[in-house]
Amino acid sequence: MAGSASEPLCQPCAYHEAFRVELQVRRPLMPVRLSPEHVGLEMLCLCGQLDLLIRAQMQQFQEQLGQGCSPEESDTFQTQGSEILDQMLQCLEHLPKPMPQLEDYLDMMSLSAMFPRVEVFLIQGSPVDMLERPLMDEYLIHIAKLNQLLVLSQQLEEDIRHLGSHKYIPHQLSVIYQVISSFRGMQAFSEIKNNIEANFKQMKQCLAVEEGSRHEPLLAAHYINWVLKITQRLTSLVLLLPEELTEDLHQAMAFISQFLF
Repeated sequence: MAGSASEPLCQPCAYHEAFRVELQVRRPLMPVRLSPEHVGLEMLCLCGQLDLLIRAQMQQFQEQLGQGCSPEESDTFQTQGSEILDQMLQCLEHLPKPMPQLEDYLDMMSLSAMFPRVEVFLIQGSPVDMLERPLMDEYLIHIAKLNQLLVLSQQLEEDIRHLGSHKYIPHQLSVIYQVISSFRGMQAFSEIKNNIEANFKQMKQCLAVEEGSRHEPLLAAHYINWVLKITQRLTSLVLLLPEELTEDLHQAMAFISQFLF
């Protein structure tokens, strides 16, 4: 098989470094201008991310010591930590000139008090745990429990309405009960907890089926309505956030409120 060949129409030039393009993987493609308020909120999120990263590294240090090894920072910690610090510095570029130093900005905005692990990390360059547990630790735990309670309640409501078998409803309700029990001393949940304790055993007995039966276990209508009232009440409480559910959120809410009012 033969093919024709011809001279190229033009000869491409050799590469010149003047045409080099730098790739910014961690920066937005289009310039985005952040207001000082947005910078503050973004820095709150980044401090939270770095704090969690430091806590994970401290946990790994403990595991290494338990195995008789010298504590050593992981490559993941160093890479992700550097990325977060770079994002923090990028945020500061949006503030009016002269741009403050990162440590000065965290002090000025009280973020260093909210995230002391981050402050120490910036000063020493290595992760260090605190002798006293920072208040923001409780914030993250509290938010996680509220989110868990909301998701479990919504899932139980969906299942009891649409599943053809209620075999696992008692188990789902018992998981919700355990989450509620972790909120100690909160009147909003005490009534629901007592309600579950008073009716759970009878509800579970209603699902008992004879051995060899082909019928799927289903709750009676009044128990379905009882469960739905519980899930709807829990969903409402979490979404409305009454005052007693916000005690562990005050520090973060106070920080955010300065940008909203």
